[in-house]
Amino acid sequence: QVQLVESGGGLVQAGGSLRLSCAASGRILGINAMGWYRQAPGKQRELVASITSGGITNYADSVKGRFTISRDNRKNTVYLQMNSLKPEDTADYYCNAEVRFGMAPSATLNAWGQGTLVTVPS
Repeated sequence: QVQLVESGGGLVQAGGSLRLSCAASGRILGINAMGWYRQAPGKQRELVASITSGGITNYADSVKGRFTISRDNRKNTVYLQMNSLKPEDTADYYCNAEVRFGMAPSATLNAWGQGTLVTVPS
C-alpha cells in the first residue's frame, strides 16, 4: 500500500558528492519522521540521519558536517546530500518513513525502500 523508491546511488571517488532521493507513494495521509539508514557488508544496519515532519534533524556522529538530510512534504520525498565522501561510507542506503494511512493514532506503518548502493573506492 505504501512504496518508497530510492534513487541517486552510484560510484564516486573519495571526496566527491552524491544526492540520494526517496519518494513515498500509495495510501498516505501524512508522514511523520523520515530517515536514511545504511548497511555495509558484514555490519548491522545503522541510522545515518533522520528528520521529523517539522524539520528537526538528527545525524550519526560519523556523518555530521558532511551529510545533510532534507524533505519536501508536498512531494513526500526525503533527500540526503552527501559531501566529502569517504571509503567507509560505502554501503547500501535505505530510506525509512513512518507513514500515517488513517486518522486513528494507531494507523501508522513503518515503510522501507529497497536500498541504493553507494560505493566510494579506497
